[in-house]
Amino acid sequence: MKTLGKKIRLLRHQKGWSQEEVAKRLDISIPAFSKIETGITDINLSRLEQIAALFEMSVVTLLTYNETEHDQKIASELESVNKKLMDRETEVIDLQKKVIELFEELRHKKVTA
Repeated sequence: MKTLGKKIRLLRHQKGWSQEEVAKRLDISIPAFSKIETGITDINLSRLEQIAALFEMSVVTLLTYNETEHDQKIASELESVNKKLMDRETEVIDLQKKVIELFEELRHKKVTA
């Protein structure tokens, strides 16, 4: 149970939630939730389902949650978003070049007119 408690604590930290916030969402006391995180209290199935739902995952995912896999998934998503950002940056640079070229063309036409 201590391993599950550590997973729950990690997930809570990733969400930026306090023990008090999670305890309120689960409708239990802060000490009761603290005992879940520390592994002092065994979690029944209904409470496990409630916790999994809170973190928007299945009970199986909660039980098999692996921080390394999660980190790899986040790194992959970050890499994808970074590539999209770089593509957009290239598009913006190309558009800026076009604007400058059009400006220069207009300026040249005014000078020759």
